[in-house]
Amino acid sequence: MKADLKILRLRNPEIQPFIPELAKLRINIFKEYPYLYDGHLEYEYKYLNTYVKCPHSIVVLVFDHEQVVGASTAIPLEFETIEFQKPFLDHQIPIADIFYFGESILKPEYRGQNIYRRFFEEREAAAREYGCKQVAFAAIERPENDARKPKNYVPLDKVWKHFGYEKHPELRTYFEWKEVGEQHETSKPLVFWMKNL
Repeated sequence: MKADLKILRLRNPEIQPFIPELAKLRINIFKEYPYLYDGHLEYEYKYLNTYVKCPHSIVVLVFDHEQVVGASTAIPLEFETIEFQKPFLDHQIPIADIFYFGESILKPEYRGQNIYRRFFEEREAAAREYGCKQVAFAAIERPENDARKPKNYVPLDKVWKHFGYEKHPELRTYFEWKEVGEQHETSKPLVFWMKNL
């Protein structure tokens, strides 16, 4: 990792000043495949405010000097939206036992420097401090033969397995957003990965 990079784990009120930068970063990174997210700031501020309001949420920020170049979020699942809670409730898995990991986003030029590992370490530490027994995150499921997939695209499944996460195809949810090139929001499938702490 570059010597001048700084990584901080922030809690709810500390997150507020960085919301504008986080919102823009999310829009820019999630425009890439596989999410192809055509985002807008109004929704981003509303989404990120969930982390500001929850006293147990965290955001891990990566700074290059004063500029935010990466971020990773986590929150107890009991404070997440019903879309993310429902698969666990349907399978009688207690949501109070689960810490939910939101996104991990990093500008391309900062990838490959073990920052992604730090994202997982910081979020898992927060989950243990909160007393959760499991951690989970959701990833979009795209067809293998998706014509929009870049030639150099490599799924992160092997990385997640290396960090100890297991894919649970039975736990899936659907979330709506507008893709690049779409006129309206459409429903997208998300599949959960989990790890016991």
